[in-house]
Amino acid sequence: MRKSTALLLIDVVNDLDFPESTKLREQALPMARNLARLKARAHEHQLPCIYVNDNFGQWKSDFRAIVAHCLRPESKGIEVTRMLQPKDDDYFVLKPMHSGFYQSNLEVLLDYLKVNTLILTGIAANICVLFTANDAYMRDYHLFVPRDCVASNTQQETDYSLEQMRQLLKAEIRPSTKISFDALGSRDQRRSPGAAAKLLHRRSRQR
Repeated sequence: MRKSTALLLIDVVNDLDFPESTKLREQALPMARNLARLKARAHEHQLPCIYVNDNFGQWKSDFRAIVAHCLRPESKGIEVTRMLQPKDDDYFVLKPMHSGFYQSNLEVLLDYLKVNTLILTGIAANICVLFTANDAYMRDYHLFVPRDCVASNTQQETDYSLEQMRQLLKAEIRPSTKISFDALGSRDQRRSPGAAAKLLHRRSRQR
């Protein structure tokens, strides 16, 4: 079933193996609990859930191997990963850099699913979520970034990034509990052709 709204879970399958990861873990745990509830609601409404994830240098691994890597007992990100483990019908996109769109097949997948609205969630609000939001905005997607479903090293960094996305990228940053999937569906049915069609039209004019 094709839907015009998709939930993106950015770098939530994460081993948190980097400097200052302890700070991020403290912020990520409550975020993960909120996001798990949001994802459950998305599944109830049959919306596509897409994991947009770093490969942590595991270029020869598939996504299942990366999930297993982050679920190792010694992984600092095991609790976050365990709460947000993908289901069999979820999608995944591996990205080589910060933005989920850069050198990945995310845009192809969104075009196939006829998506024009993105709910961006995950880690970190001031890096990968922000870069992905910026690239999504340039492709004419309508953006939701629920403020309780993103995390950075500090709440101040998250708040600053959210305000940037609200002001510059026109993102709606209401809490996840205030997002109505029924209302989104009704609104999307009234929208003109989505981001993919507009993007293709713009590209054809540039040739």
